Amino acid sequence: MKVACVGGGPAGLYLSILLKRQDPSHDITVHERNPAGSTYGWGVTYWGGLLERLRQHDPESARAVEGNSVRWTEGVAHIGDRTARHRGDEGFGIGRRALLEILAERAESLGVRVTFDHEIDAGDPPDADLVVAGDGVRSALRDAHADHFGTEVTEGRNRYLWLGTTKVFDAFTFAFVETAHGWIWCYAYRYGDDRSTCVVECSPRTWEGLGLDWASEGDGLALLEELFADVLDGHRLIGRGQSGDSARWLTFRTLTNRTWYRGNLVLVGDAAHTTHYSIGAGTTLALEDAMTLAAVLRGAPHLAPALARYERQRKEALLPVQSAARYSAQWYENLPRYVGLPPHQMFALLGQRHSPLLPHIPPQVYYRLDRTAEHLKPLRDLKRWLGPRLARTGG
Repeated sequence: MKVACVGGGPAGLYLSILLKRQDPSHDITVHERNPAGSTYGWGVTYWGGLLERLRQHDPESARAVEGNSVRWTEGVAHIGDRTARHRGDEGFGIGRRALLEILAERAESLGVRVTFDHEIDAGDPPDADLVVAGDGVRSALRDAHADHFGTEVTEGRNRYLWLGTTKVFDAFTFAFVETAHGWIWCYAYRYGDDRSTCVVECSPRTWEGLGLDWASEGDGLALLEELFADVLDGHRLIGRGQSGDSARWLTFRTLTNRTWYRGNLVLVGDAAHTTHYSIGAGTTLALEDAMTLAAVLRGAPHLAPALARYERQRKEALLPVQSAARYSAQWYENLPRYVGLPPHQMFALLGQRHSPLLPHIPPQVYYRLDRTAEHLKPLRDLKRWLGPRLARTGG
């Protein structure tokens, strides 16, 4: 089979690896529009379950990913001058550039052609048996047939900014700072020996009140360094990533598609779906798309039924993740509802932010019920029964 993967992100690169491992006779090319070594973002997160699946699918790339990752087992929340620390599941961070280099090198070692600085014309897609659109949330290949795919985009309310920092955090860190214009907060995590990612978020009112809507890049970073001085310990925030572009304030775009394929064109990764960054699942979902697509193509005599099976399986797997992401985003959009709680209670509800029940119950009541449910089976069962039903109705 001749395969063209448009977009050199995790989904396209990993799919090329898996297909080559299944059948070395596949003719596979990955087309990346950016130059080699140029990528957006800083570090990405994933959890132990993904690492185990990577080992099952391609042990060699899994070893390289693990060897270039850092890990943490604790979360810390700073709320004004109060701090709460919680031990949780083991998490991992890896630089996005490092991840893409690992996958590209592994793909090339298997005989995949990886081309950089090569823009594909959406009106003239590659001549291949299968064209994989892994060209991101603003996919040109998908948008050329937007009516067919039924693409829908929902804009989030809050503003966010993706930054780097030389501060090396020892735990996944949340910091909430109150200003005269409302709360502003960051999520920060280490992804290397000398770097961390720092995502800053706030409401539109706070963003405008602080003057971040018109501040220059330098002035904006200086203000954020001042606001988060306690957690940064004198370290700087970095706005320009490896792509050379300056960081921009954005609103998160939740993207869905009614269908994921058209003829021999199939969507993967952010071209097919996005989930709010606050649950840290984007890279994992992209790699899982590749795993599922490779599995349904293995030995498939006809393309259309295989792509239909891929779409069905991935949509089903995404339902709970999309629900968790939606409620997580809403939790932050309604931060004043929770931020006045004692630190240990707020941190507990921060961990429960993906729950469909939480928006419907006063926070302190939910906290007490949740603690009680840990010891009473009937309450645990009620919570498990009611939560998915509220999630399916959108809350």
